[in-house]
Amino acid sequence: MDADAAGGQPDHVSSNAAAAAILEDLEARGLVHDSTDREALRSRLAERPITLYCGFDPTADSLHIGHLVPLLTLRRYQLFGHRPIALAGGATGMIGDPSGRSEERNLITDDALAANMERIVPQLRRFLDFDGGAATARLHDNRSWTLSMSALDFLRDVGKYVTVNQMLSRDSVKSRLNSAHGISYTEFSYMLLQANDFLRLAELEGCELQVGGSDQWGNIVAGVDLIRRRLARSVHAQTVPLLLRADGTKYGKTASGEQLWLGAHRMSPYRFYQAWVQVDDSDVRKLLLQLTLLDVQVVHQIADEHEAQPHLRAAQRRLAWELTALVHGEAAAQESVAATDVLFGATPANATAETLTMIAEEIPSTTVTYEQIASGCTPVDLAVMTGVSSSRAEARRTIGQQGLRLNGRLVTEVDSPIDATSLLHGRFLLLRKGKANYHLIVAISG
Repeated sequence: MDADAAGGQPDHVSSNAAAAAILEDLEARGLVHDSTDREALRSRLAERPITLYCGFDPTADSLHIGHLVPLLTLRRYQLFGHRPIALAGGATGMIGDPSGRSEERNLITDDALAANMERIVPQLRRFLDFDGGAATARLHDNRSWTLSMSALDFLRDVGKYVTVNQMLSRDSVKSRLNSAHGISYTEFSYMLLQANDFLRLAELEGCELQVGGSDQWGNIVAGVDLIRRRLARSVHAQTVPLLLRADGTKYGKTASGEQLWLGAHRMSPYRFYQAWVQVDDSDVRKLLLQLTLLDVQVVHQIADEHEAQPHLRAAQRRLAWELTALVHGEAAAQESVAATDVLFGATPANATAETLTMIAEEIPSTTVTYEQIASGCTPVDLAVMTGVSSSRAEARRTIGQQGLRLNGRLVTEVDSPIDATSLLHGRFLLLRKGKANYHLIVAISG
């Protein structure tokens, strides 16, 4: 795991008593939804470190915020000395999990699946420590054991041990059976594929615990039952709650409807940062507990101070920083903060070239040549050239009304040529019309 994604957590815990304390930490964060015999799991954790896993299907070319809670659950277990396995669903991703869906997924082509895996595997690696001694994380792809099974092998070695009655009793199946679309045999079989994953990891890695979102409960306990029947072993299941807002809706998108992706190619670090700065006061304590690696007591201190002065939005800014640093690294978090400051009033003159480059990806920008700047270009010319003003007359009126700023400074001279030394880092000019109409000019060689 990258050093700047570790969240400043202590080294792996080694004592058995401390290793068992993971349950207390999860419970304090509100991260235990369902579990098989909790006291039995607590006793098992107190004996020695456990191997656990969570699966992630590559149904898109990036993980999203809904994946982060179970992924961080693996990391939390690892910090308490346990050994996590991230399972990339190269096989199950070809089918699609019916849980939480009202209709059939579109099947993914092999090429699309391979492209998705190429993006997702590095994301999984970012959150876990693959050089952590006894707690070193492992990464598996369930294609490695699924594709080699024939249909007859699957029916004999898996289907034989699971009754249709059990499968029909699961919420993910019942909800689809009662829907207008029904459920195909393909998606109906997904539960068996996931159960087989747990079985294979129990055999290969000694895995004794599967974690996942609460909508995965039926699939996970199917694996528990299969291992009990096939291997005569007792294993454990634990789910985390779905990430919900205070009003009960899923925390999967921003207020404007943009999916909260973890991949920078899908959602820029700046927009990711902004999404968390804007969260509602009623959600911020829970989000700090469940989406960051901050100590529980530190979270409560931050949230209590925020409740005393909510207008400062200090808790939201801390949440945005921690999450952006965790997902994209501290450098991206720092640039996101700096870009936010510039676009909300700070002087651009102090911004780094990296910050201005980030801003160029978030606001309208125009490329000009150095020759155009040197030929006597004025603020009026820039305003018209960039579309900030629709005409020279409008640009002059805006300047006359003290409504145009260049690099944070009020423009007062209508016809004064722009000095090349005004270019920030020799490349950038930032125009602002009014309070929030920004445009970045990037100078290049002609």
